[in-house]
Amino acid sequence: MGMRIAVLGATGVYGRHLLPRLAAAGHRVRALMRTPSAAASALACGAELAAADLFDEASLRAGLADCDVAIHLATQLPSPASPGDYAATDRLRREGTPLWIRACHAAGVARVVQQSIAMVHAGGGAAWADEDTFHPQAQDSLAGAAIAAVGEMEATIRASRLDWLILRGGLFYGPGTGFDDAWFARARAGGLRMPGDGEDYISLVHVADMAAATVAAIERWPSRQALIVADDRPSPWREVLGHVCVLAGSAPPQPGGRMLMPSFRVSNRRARERLPWTPLYPDYRAGLAR
Repeated sequence: MGMRIAVLGATGVYGRHLLPRLAAAGHRVRALMRTPSAAASALACGAELAAADLFDEASLRAGLADCDVAIHLATQLPSPASPGDYAATDRLRREGTPLWIRACHAAGVARVVQQSIAMVHAGGGAAWADEDTFHPQAQDSLAGAAIAAVGEMEATIRASRLDWLILRGGLFYGPGTGFDDAWFARARAGGLRMPGDGEDYISLVHVADMAAATVAAIERWPSRQALIVADDRPSPWREVLGHVCVLAGSAPPQPGGRMLMPSFRVSNRRARERLPWTPLYPDYRAGLAR
């Protein structure tokens, strides 16, 4: 029998891919959102709607009532499709997560899933990293504030009395994310640039694979573990963006673009071993096929 699952951040791109998969697996989904009137995609999946705000603990408690599992996906991260706000997302992670945990306790929700980022393992250049690999110098990069905020968020989850899972996703791409669409548009316009010299590694995950791994994690439930969810073949930016240019029929990407994140090359071995999951899109070539 399916579980009743509350999803905070259900209207984001991750949530929009996750909700139909939860419903197809037989679970009853409650979408928690600040503006339920904008939840056409959640309604189309048969989800129940509840008005809730991460900074309003009472609304969270009400929205979480009678749920077996609570999934926290809320962010305000910028993307090519949305301006977003890095600082607002850092605040969600630092200040909102303790409220979320208290609300889950008060509502009697036993299990929580927290979205996180595999970039917490950045800073090792071309070296492989797993769930136990951390490079403190990564906090000195442009992404350092985000990495530090994620560390605080995860510490709050781990310190709780709840039964938790943390899923550290690679950089999302795929339908709705805007990233690959922006890469192809820039390539066709002749303006696609690699971050720096293009030698840094990027660990990607197709958003559909992230959603599938989340369903698998809920059903297998490897209790109190953090798992990296990424594709099988992290690659240098020059390979990824070079492939985009080949598909777009444009000149190769030029160096000198802004470096927004340090190099990270992460292994998905633990997730593959502990979940009934393998990525449908094992690398960027499969995920970027047009």
